[in-house]
Amino acid sequence: MSGPSTRPGGAATASQGRSLFAELSEPFLERPGVTAGTMFHSPGLRTGGKFFAFVDTEDGLVVKVPRDRAVELVRAGTADVVTLGRRTLREWVTLPCPAPGPADAWRDALEEAYDYVASL
Repeated sequence: MSGPSTRPGGAATASQGRSLFAELSEPFLERPGVTAGTMFHSPGLRTGGKFFAFVDTEDGLVVKVPRDRAVELVRAGTADVVTLGRRTLREWVTLPCPAPGPADAWRDALEEAYDYVASL
């Protein structure tokens, strides 16, 4: 990688995505039962031993939410489906890294994913 750049539509670079995830992870790591881990060679968060979020290879935020909510986020255009090979993961969606500025969408998605996985 030659240095900071943006994706089409102004999305932030990979290094910005991982940095943002690290920053937003800090308050979650203070909660009982939340630990950092690696999922698909990427940094992630889990609660009760189950992952609820991680950063993908393009540094989007991948979160686990209820199936209906995943469909809603994809239809609204705020998230993309997560596909492994030919398999679509119905409860996982990817949110692109926001351009420099407020990270409210990621913060809210992390909270929602934490709440969902903690309830399972």
